[in-house]
Amino acid sequence: MTWTLPDPMLTTPVPRSDLPPGAAAEPKWDGYRAQLARWADGRVLLCSRQGIDMTAAFPEIADAALAQLPVDTGLDGELVVWEGERLAFERLQQRLARRRGAGAAAAARTWPAHLVVFDVVRLAGADLTPWPYARRRAALETLFADTPLTAPFTLCPSTTDPATARDWLTWTSAGLEGLCFKRLAEPYRAGARAWGKYKVRVTTEAIVGAVTGTPAAPRTLLLGRYDGTGRLRYTGRTVPLARTATAALAGALAPAGGEHPWTGRTFTAGWGSRDVLDVTLVDPQLVVEVDVDVARDGAGRWRHPVRLHRTRPDLTASDVPPFGARMTG
Repeated sequence: MTWTLPDPMLTTPVPRSDLPPGAAAEPKWDGYRAQLARWADGRVLLCSRQGIDMTAAFPEIADAALAQLPVDTGLDGELVVWEGERLAFERLQQRLARRRGAGAAAAARTWPAHLVVFDVVRLAGADLTPWPYARRRAALETLFADTPLTAPFTLCPSTTDPATARDWLTWTSAGLEGLCFKRLAEPYRAGARAWGKYKVRVTTEAIVGAVTGTPAAPRTLLLGRYDGTGRLRYTGRTVPLARTATAALAGALAPAGGEHPWTGRTFTAGWGSRDVLDVTLVDPQLVVEVDVDVARDGAGRWRHPVRLHRTRPDLTASDVPPFGARMTG
């Protein structure tokens, strides 16, 4: 083994979805960033952005690399799992939990993964990182067309057409989180935060069912929505509240009296975390408007913390979208 994968080139948030001049746009998928290498000696490596070896957890990707990739080739992409008509991030986490052997093989049959490839950093022994994005993209498209590369490899779309990029923002219900912007003339800069990332965010409503801190001085809000059976379902938690937000909530939240829909339930500090929160249940009457991104788990809960926008004392629970309702940007 005479070469190693470069550190992944990274993104930095941008506030607007407009395609910058001299750049291409790509969809931002709800998955795991992953780099894939195949060496001439037959070794394969699938690793995360942090350099964690995921090869054994995704044997179908490793097998496809050996069967399809030219030797001494390195790819950069997003590892995803489709479930029905949406990307299921939680299935990726379950795949990683079954890291090797029979468990990994069984998980690959149940929740097969795909690698959505958006860059090629090495091709048949040639280092492509000094090449500008436009040239690397042309080489990647040729690799897919002439090899050809087939499932579980998928070529990530790329466009310089602003209308096409705007149209991609309507794919959020399927698991698209936003757009990545890449300058056509820029080389692959290992470890640099030089690509732009725009994440779709929307404002919507939810019901406050519990808080961390106290009802008089909440630190974060635990939010819910009613499902079709009339059950209040937990849907996410806000980021820590600013002092002005805490003051605005003064007197609007009352401790739960008697039975509460979440009595006996525990809540964790974040999606995928095992740290249990100390929460106080409140009377689930107050409706708030929140700012959220579109990443959700299979049940419809928001995977990332949300931002409180304002209280909505003019609304009742019947005005809040039902649990699991689709969101569009």
